[in-house]
Amino acid sequence: MPINPHALPQPVLRTIPREQHVISRRDISPNALRVLYRLREGGFGAYLVGGAVRDLLLGLHPKDFDVATDATPEQVRALFRNCRLIGRRFRLAHVVYGREIIEVATFRANSDDGSGDREVEDGRLVRDNVYGTIEDDAVRRDFTCNALYYAIEDFSVRDYVGGYEDVQARVMRLIGDPETRYREDPVRMLRAVRLAAKLGFAIEPGTADPIPRLASLLGEAAPARLFEEMLKLFLSGHAVASFEGLERHGLLGALLPETAAALRSNRSGALRRMVLEGLRNTDARVAADEPVSPAFLFALLLWPAYCRSLAGLQAQGMHAEEAQRRAADRVTLHQVQTIALPKRFSLPMQEIWLLQSRFSSRQRKRVFRLLSHPRFRAAFDFLVLRQTASDSHAADVEFWRQAQDSPDEELSASLVAASAAGEDDDAPARRRRRRRRRGAAPAGE
Repeated sequence: MPINPHALPQPVLRTIPREQHVISRRDISPNALRVLYRLREGGFGAYLVGGAVRDLLLGLHPKDFDVATDATPEQVRALFRNCRLIGRRFRLAHVVYGREIIEVATFRANSDDGSGDREVEDGRLVRDNVYGTIEDDAVRRDFTCNALYYAIEDFSVRDYVGGYEDVQARVMRLIGDPETRYREDPVRMLRAVRLAAKLGFAIEPGTADPIPRLASLLGEAAPARLFEEMLKLFLSGHAVASFEGLERHGLLGALLPETAAALRSNRSGALRRMVLEGLRNTDARVAADEPVSPAFLFALLLWPAYCRSLAGLQAQGMHAEEAQRRAADRVTLHQVQTIALPKRFSLPMQEIWLLQSRFSSRQRKRVFRLLSHPRFRAAFDFLVLRQTASDSHAADVEFWRQAQDSPDEELSASLVAASAAGEDDDAPARRRRRRRRRGAAPAGE
């Protein structure tokens, strides 16, 4: 939906001088400073803008430093040999310093007099390169805390929409009429939850109130974009707060409808406890700078949906292994209609689920086959996590923990001895299959 200038407030400039704020050039990327000074020397206005200014005011360390300027992308490129222009919808300049990229955006206007480059298709803004003033640029940003500008000529912070006070009060507030701004871009609802979770901000009531009512608008967003938003929500170190925020504001059902339904029907709350514990572990790994697989994340988030689907199929009398495969396929198929989960993640996710039933086996060949499976470690970590929902997995966890640490010869001998002593849980079923199928391998192997 194109921007409605009538939904935006009139900008009122407040300048916060250097002695009244905590931002120091020492905390700003030297490459960002180079860009700012080069643009100024070229005769253009240039400001550090957005999340970097917000985070610096909060005493945080920004990962990215973005610049806003009145120079056009072509004028920026003319000043920097290490610059490339990107984007169709929003034309941007990327100034590249090794592994660091300083993104430079031209001030954008709210309305087009016909001289700019703006294109709307089916009510959707597909290209928006209409340039304007810093005042125009400020009011068309999403949240007040993201509409702050740091000026290098006098080291002041410039605020046109009350963002400085909102940062001090730790409040997320949309610029303009919330319902109109959400309808322009429904993903703003997710951004509100994500930034509130990241920053420990409260979402201002007027900004929060329309969200449950408009949550279904997320169905209009591109599934690929929602996948990227999910990674930002859950792999940035604030997964628990993000999940609770999605629940609180009625967005979980719009993103993960079958998971939300399963959690509602799980009266014991065991599945929710497991999800939250898994997200706590995810946050701990991110804090320790350890990798987190999106496949494992989605295996966790969609596990309640898988359990519910599996229970329904088994209640219809379907054989366990067939029900597991059907449930995994069904949940995945339904979910990708909302969030474009790539196969490189959905297939390992399904493997993590399907391997869970194999942890009860103590038959020697199966044990060694599972230990050598490429998804074993992820599946075992998932089994450990399932103890949060049920302590019935404790014996399996202990067996497989020891199996990983045992030399092959020792493990093999113990399994043979257990089988000879009649402790092999698989033996009766295996004998029955052997008689019925004349030595055929068990299904699924």
